Amino acid sequence: MPLVARRTVLRIGTPIALVMVCAAVLVGRELFDTAASATPQAAPPSAVPVEAAAAQRRDVPVFLTGLGTVQALNTVTVKSRVDGELQTVSFQEGQHVNAGQVLAQIDPRPFQAALDQAKATKAKDEAQLVNAQLDLTRFENLHQYATAQSVDTQKALIAQLQAQIEGDQAAIDNAATQLSYTTITSPLNGRTGIRLVDQGNIIHATDTGGLVVITQLHPITAIFTLPEENLPEISAAMAKGPLTVFADTRGDDKPLDQGTLELVDNQIDQATGTIRLKATFPNKTNQLWPGQFVDVRLLLRTEQNVVTVPSTAIQRGPDGLYVYAVKPDATVELRPVGIGQITDGTAVVETGLDAGASVVTAGQYRLQPGTRVQTRDAAATQPSA
Repeated sequence: MPLVARRTVLRIGTPIALVMVCAAVLVGRELFDTAASATPQAAPPSAVPVEAAAAQRRDVPVFLTGLGTVQALNTVTVKSRVDGELQTVSFQEGQHVNAGQVLAQIDPRPFQAALDQAKATKAKDEAQLVNAQLDLTRFENLHQYATAQSVDTQKALIAQLQAQIEGDQAAIDNAATQLSYTTITSPLNGRTGIRLVDQGNIIHATDTGGLVVITQLHPITAIFTLPEENLPEISAAMAKGPLTVFADTRGDDKPLDQGTLELVDNQIDQATGTIRLKATFPNKTNQLWPGQFVDVRLLLRTEQNVVTVPSTAIQRGPDGLYVYAVKPDATVELRPVGIGQITDGTAVVETGLDAGASVVTAGQYRLQPGTRVQTRDAAATQPSA
């Protein structure tokens, strides 16, 4: 093709190419704008579901809690005081017995024979005394024939027989006492344990095992310990009147009985830095048993009209304790608080929170200051008591 013709073609094609490029650009922009308009706007973050509760004013009891061991008020190992054959056993294992109730019987025949012999000896000596007194009367009536020495000798014989009769009476009393020991009775009201000796055995006063162990369960006591730092406030509370004590099961804090603090031990254990205390419980339902471990709560006082929140609302951070407080716009803020006693799931707020303020009690791990929350009442999610 001639050169002129080729240049003419290029001049004619150039505008067409430009038009096509511009059209492509316009179409691309239209498509981009259409896609951009079709993309949805980013939704705001959804509210975090949490449980919340309002701070309330209430009276809160102040307790001191220690580990205690239940002990019987009295424990007696029933033993025989004489030797002999155990003829009968009159109690059942685990039976409640009263003071003076017959528990067992030892063969009484040897002791009855000793008592009868002592009585016979006294009767013999009394007869000799009567005869000696008659002889003295004769000597005194025949004073002109009797010498003073014979009268004095007769008086001495009478005194000797009188003393011998007193000794015979003592022997009778001893024999009667030994005979009474053959009937074994309960020394107190209590519960029998496992029988240690069976009927038909020969038992001795020197036996170490005994016949049975009786424990007094009503009332019953518990020995528990508290840190020595609590001694001043315990003493101050005791000066105002008797202190109430509660016994709970270990672990689940199930209440067992309510009693009274009896005493504080007269010395502190220097090895552990603790003080021992003794409480008495009526134990009418036998919930407490000797040797049982319990949690003992000593009621010191009751704080009146203080601000409280559920203990689950309390969080610990690098700067101390805090709670997430729910603001009116449904967002939360971190609020430092000062906490007093925490008892039975309730925390006493000393500073940082007023009554009526709503605090988060569950779901804090998803929160930070400013997070929007959706609250529900914490009490509604708790199982009924």
